[in-house]
Amino acid sequence: MTHQDGRQRVAIEGVRPEIDGGRFPIKRTVGEEVVVEADAFADGHDVIGVVLRYRQGGSTEWTDLPMKPLGNDRWRAAFRVSTVGQWHYTIAGWVDHFETWRRDLVKKLDAGQNLQVDLLIGAKLLDSAIARASSDDARTLMAWRQALRSNELRDDDRIRIALGEDLRALMAKYPDRSLASIYERELRVVVDRSKARYSTWYELFPRSWSDTPGQHGTFKDCEAALPYVASMGFDVLYLPPIHPIGQTHRKG
Repeated sequence: MTHQDGRQRVAIEGVRPEIDGGRFPIKRTVGEEVVVEADAFADGHDVIGVVLRYRQGGSTEWTDLPMKPLGNDRWRAAFRVSTVGQWHYTIAGWVDHFETWRRDLVKKLDAGQNLQVDLLIGAKLLDSAIARASSDDARTLMAWRQALRSNELRDDDRIRIALGEDLRALMAKYPDRSLASIYERELRVVVDRSKARYSTWYELFPRSWSDTPGQHGTFKDCEAALPYVASMGFDVLYLPPIHPIGQTHRKG
């Protein structure tokens, strides 16, 4: 489900991983990837754009990663958690009018149709992106917009510009997300140090580790035993509670 006001056409469902509807966080350790999948779709046949958004717990700025379609409206992306603490992630999706126009332009070109009106529609889409672009990118888009509208260029040249990968990549930087749908939950990741993933514990009672008969062991004796413990494959030493020894019946 998504927050929608009737104009937000992309639905986002089936987000994984998600525990108990987002009530509990998932867990990872430092350096691991969080692979996220979701179902995202819209009414009609328009192309949609979908991104995975993530941020560290103390940051207010999101990083967006394009999600790749897996087929049957399923999408996937992954991010890597680099620090201990809490991280957040969610999904956003919108109708991509430029990619829809570009796809339909290819179909009409293959069908041998007249593309004059379609090229003007493409120029209009560039108008919208220019308002969102940085100054350098805006100048590049302005030049391409002028080319799409030009009566002096050959149609083949205008079509080549319209379907160029450079234009496509630049338009992907400045999508119209004013009506983007945002997944209704902001999901959490609790990130621990790598040691939390797996450890082998060895338990010993310090008073039992003396080399001298009749004398109790000390922490120094335990320290001397560490190479022996490590040689058996253990990487965590666990000490039980140590209490003073009483005078009566030697009870703690």
